[in-house]
Order: sequence, then C-alpha cells, then structure tokens
Amino acid sequence: MTLLSSLPTASPPGALLAAAPSPVTDVAFLREYAETRRYLSGRAALVKVTPDGKSALFVRGGPKDPRLSLFELDLASGETRELLTPEAVLNGAAEVLTAAEKARLERARITSRGFTNYQLSVDGSKILLGLSGKLYVVTRADKKVLQLKTGEGACIDPKFSPDGKSVAYVRENDVRIIELAKNVERAVTTGGTELKPHGLAEFVAQEEMDRFDGFWFSPDSSFIAYQETDHTGVEVFSVADPMHPEKPGDQFFYPRAGKTNATVRLHVVKTTGGKPTEVKWDSKHFPYLNRVRWNAGPLSLQVMNREQTETQFLRGDEKTGKTTVLAEEKDPIWLNLHLGLPFWAGADIGFFWLTERNGGVEIELRKPDGSVSGTWVKPDMGFGDLAGFDAKTKTLFFTGGADPTKRRLFAVTEGGAPRELPVGEDLIIAAELTGASQFLAVTSTSLSKMPVVVVSKADGTGVVPVPSVALEPSLKLSMTIEQLPNDGMWTAVIRPSSFDAKKKYPVILQVYAGPHRQEVTRNLRENLTLQWLANQGFIVVKADGRGTPRRTSAWERGIAKDAAIPGADDQLAALAALGKKYPELDLTRVGTYGWSYGGYMAGYLTLARGEQIKSGVAGAPVVDWLDYDTFYTERYLGLPDAPGSKAYERSSLLSYVKDAKRPLLLIHGTADDNVYFLHTLKLSDAMFRAGKAHSVLPLINFTHLVTDPNVNEQLYTRIAQWFKETL
Repeated sequence: MTLLSSLPTASPPGALLAAAPSPVTDVAFLREYAETRRYLSGRAALVKVTPDGKSALFVRGGPKDPRLSLFELDLASGETRELLTPEAVLNGAAEVLTAAEKARLERARITSRGFTNYQLSVDGSKILLGLSGKLYVVTRADKKVLQLKTGEGACIDPKFSPDGKSVAYVRENDVRIIELAKNVERAVTTGGTELKPHGLAEFVAQEEMDRFDGFWFSPDSSFIAYQETDHTGVEVFSVADPMHPEKPGDQFFYPRAGKTNATVRLHVVKTTGGKPTEVKWDSKHFPYLNRVRWNAGPLSLQVMNREQTETQFLRGDEKTGKTTVLAEEKDPIWLNLHLGLPFWAGADIGFFWLTERNGGVEIELRKPDGSVSGTWVKPDMGFGDLAGFDAKTKTLFFTGGADPTKRRLFAVTEGGAPRELPVGEDLIIAAELTGASQFLAVTSTSLSKMPVVVVSKADGTGVVPVPSVALEPSLKLSMTIEQLPNDGMWTAVIRPSSFDAKKKYPVILQVYAGPHRQEVTRNLRENLTLQWLANQGFIVVKADGRGTPRRTSAWERGIAKDAAIPGADDQLAALAALGKKYPELDLTRVGTYGWSYGGYMAGYLTLARGEQIKSGVAGAPVVDWLDYDTFYTERYLGLPDAPGSKAYERSSLLSYVKDAKRPLLLIHGTADDNVYFLHTLKLSDAMFRAGKAHSVLPLINFTHLVTDPNVNEQLYTRIAQWFKETL
C-alpha cells in the first residue's frame, strides 16, 4: 500500500517568515508501535475457561505477528501449550479473505488475522474455528482436526448448536448447517440473495448497534431464528482502488441520514428446514431490530423506532409468530443501547433491563411477565459494561465506578450493595464470566501498564495470569489527570519527557468530544502516541465534556441536535481553565487533532474557532452529517426533515468554510467504508473554492484503521511536522 503526501493549496499564515522547525525525533517508536499493533500483538485475547475449570483457552500472536494461534493454559500449573496454528491448518498457504469478511472485521475493529474468533462447545469437548473462509472443529481430547465440508464461498458467523452436535453459519446468503457426525451440509433457509440475505446483520446493526449476529439457535437446538434483510431502495456506495482504475470497486449498502434503511424481519424455522414462521411486531413504528435473545429464556427481541426515542422488549412465540410486550422505554431525546442487555437471567427468574428514566443508568431485574422485581445497579454506580450473571448464586457482575477515568469490577445480588472485586488494574477493558460461571476472565490496564489478562474465581480470588509474549513500550507517560472544580470536566495534561517548567510550550488539544467514548482514562496504550507527540516539543491536553458517557443522562444528552457547538465550547473552556492553572501552556499557540468524530471536532474548531485555535489536523472527519449513516446520525441530530430543524446545517463543517482563517490538514483513507472519503473531498473542494489554507493527505486503499508500520511512521511524523510548522 502507498502513502501519498499532497501539496497544500495555500501556505499557512506566516509560514514563509517562520524559523525552520526542529526535526521530528524517535520515529523508531512509531514503527514499533505499528509493527506490534499498538503493542497488542503477543497479548492473550478471547479467553474462555473450560466447564471443568481446569483450563483456559485463548488466542495470541507473536510480538510482531498479527496471526493468532490457539493456546491452552493449565490453571493449576500455569503451563501453556500451543494447540493449533493457522499455518498448520492451511498447510502453509496464505490466508484469503473475501470483501464481506474484511468488512465484518472492520466493523468489529479487528486488525489481527488467523483465528480472530473461536467457540467452545457447551460441554467443552470441542472447539470451532474459522480460517480463510473455511471451518474446522477440534476435538480437545485427541486434538483431531475436522474440516467441515461447507462448499464454496466464505462461511460467516459460524456457531455451535447448544447441544454441540451441529454447526450453523451463513454461506451465499443463506443459513446452512452441518451435523458433525455426518459432515454433510444442508440448507436451513433458501432463496437468500445479496439484495435479500438470510441470517446476516445489516450494516447499521454491525456498525452502530454492536449486533453482529443474524441468526440464533433455540436452547434445544431444534429451531433457528434468523434475520431476513431487504436492501431494496438502500443506496449502494462503491469503493474503488484509485491505483487500479481498471478494477471494479467493492460495493456496500449504506443508508445515509434521512434516506431508506434496510427492512428487517425475523423468522423461525426448524433446523431440518421447512416453511419458516415470521415473528411479527409493529415493524412500521419500530423498524429497528436491536437485539434477539434465545438462550436462558424464551425467544425475545428488542425493537426501536427510527427516532430512537421508544423501544420495546418482546416475547415471541416460535410456533405462531405472535409477540407480547414485556418492557418498554421512552426518552424525549434518545435511548442508548448497551452491549449484552437486555438478557434473560433464567426463564423462571426473569430478565435484566436497562433504564435511564431516573437520570442515569440503572439495571433492573424484571420478572418473566415484565413486572419490576428490583433495581440491581443504581445511577451512582457508574455502570460501564455487563460481565455476566451467575444463576446459581444470583450474582450480577459488571464494570463501573464513581470515577469515570477508571473502571473497576463489581458483583451485586438483589437488594445488596455492589462489592468491588480485587481483580485487575485501574481500568478494566473487558470482563466476562466464563467456565460455567465459575471464573472471570479480565483484561485491564493503567497509566503504567499495558493490558494484562488474568483468570480468577468468580469471587475474585485465585488470580492466574494469562501469559504474554508482547513487547513493552519504551515510552513512559508524563500525564496528569484531574477533574475541574464544581464537578466539572475530567482533563488530562501530557508534558514532554524533557519538560522544563521555566518554558512555555505550544499546545495540542487532542479531541474526540463525541458520544460513547472517553478520552481521559487511565490507559497507557491509548496515550502512547500522544506522549510521543508531546516529546516533539508540545503539551497535549484532553478533556471529556458533554456527550461523553458515565456521567449523568443529562450530561450525555447535552449535545442533542448540535454535534459541534456544545462539544467545542467545553473543549475550549477546559483549555482556558488549564491555561490559568499551568502557565507553561502557551494558549497563543494552540493546535487541535482528532480522528473520526474527533476529526470532525478538530475540523470545526479550526474552521470556526480561529481566535483560540491556530491550526488543525482532521483525520477521517465526518464533514456533512447528511452523508453519514442513519442510526448513528439520527439519534443525535434527529431526522433531517424534522420541521424547523437546523441541526444538520449547524453541524456541517461546510457551514463554516467561508469564515475560516486557520490552516487545516485533512487525512483520510480512500477505502474508508465507515466515514467515506467523499467527506474530505467535499471539504477540500469547498475550501479550495473559497481560497482557504489547507492540505489533503490521502491514505491510498486504507480504511478507517491504519495498520501498516511504514504508513503509521510517516503519518504521525507528518502530523508532528504540521504542528511544528504552523505553531
């Protein structure tokens, strides 16, 4: 892949008079940072404890090798052995992924290869692996590998049946199944096409709802519920390789704000095939299918209206297709979705339901009929993510805590206070109840440690580290985290490692300032490149203002109908407050940098707030929200045709070009299928026509993620050079 550096359309003000900037240093760190996949290569992932509690399975690559192999850790002895490698399965052949498989990995933000996912059968006797479009089942007792005879074409979303006797998947737009004893494929659904696939989650479900499943087994393995998606009327975007115009581009269904969404229906069919039964709900009023549950309770589904202000949780009858409302929620601004919720604790216990009607996240237990049994997690607990539920001890595990820069692990039973479990570092990245609910697999980090993975008993005792072979970064953080007075914003200040308190430093305001992401957290890995940037002679500042999670519902919804101004106001207010406290911050020389939503905010600050911001770097920015997807955009800005709404005009970067005074560097992958390259092209065209200073750096054939070591090295070098030149 190639990185092309563009020429600026105009020189930054004063650039010809400025002294030559100091050279960029320590570029070797940038290369190693990319070669090690941000120092994640060689660290364990996807840890699952076997039901007998004796072993933990996990995947891991080498220190600079993104290909994941399968390992087994003996929890008693601590010994690890390699079970299977991609090379062994493919007999040395190269791994090949289809465009659909690459897109699915992109949606999940997975940059590794090899065994990027696997499943353990319920009894723990078998392992299901996918590789290069093919499926393999490993018998743990004798390590025998069975390649499933799946036919031609990639197998998407493979999963064991609950009884472990079969494997189902989607191939060529239909759900198919193989009984392991026979190893013969048969179709469960028929008639699926690219326009109307069966068993696949649509784009907005994968990208915005964190739902990657498109079919679900019944607990007794005799039925499959599956999604039928009709893309009729949905726009088709094409992503071509600009270096090879003779080749056709990859095409994707992409629903832009205000335009036609895919139509989604749910059907149930016997695993032996036959006539499906449609599960019906008021799909005209609730077109979004957010969640489907069919494991510890009855077939259930969560649906939502297009405005995302109303949701229902429904019980479905797999034989008749009729549904009954179990719970519903309304919010005049918007409703949030949380991964893993709602879910059934047990058919006789009921289900857990999330509500924010009292000003913050609460987790309720609802009885099987939907009536409230009790509140298990209250708003002051700072709920982060669900970790699991142990039906035997009736204990709910979740991450959270009062300090949003940290995330700790808690256990709570009905009517009791949550108790913190002594597992992990300051920030729990992921936690999952595993091994028949006897164990916890926990990944955590801090400001001084890269992610570490451990397995413990469910009460937090008996901690066993899962071994890593990863390289550790040479950089150490020089970072101060604090909360502004009067329950204000959380902020971070990163100083150069050679900081001199007598000097004044130019400032880089690193931003995201958007929903569902915090910038100020106790996370070494996410601040390494910012420390490197600070070491180039800057002070880097971050702040979490309105719109960020784990505060109050009102705080998070403070950006409703305006993606730009409230967030920008908060960023600049935090900058001013820190400037008063720390005189080393030279607020006459402030630049801003961000990626994705952060690229959008960096673009807005540079274009519209030139009094405080002297230059900006906008990576993969959303420029015009009318060109972004329906589910995300309409939640925050409403429907584009809402009477009297100026939200889209007010939030578009194009609205601020005419008054722009500061230079802007735009960086964008030409193959980005999340924030399409057209966004940067639109803004560059508008700025060029208005005679505004800017540069464009296209990353040829890169998507929303940049993984190539050489490109990463050049990319961050260019960003540092830009700020040296313009500040």
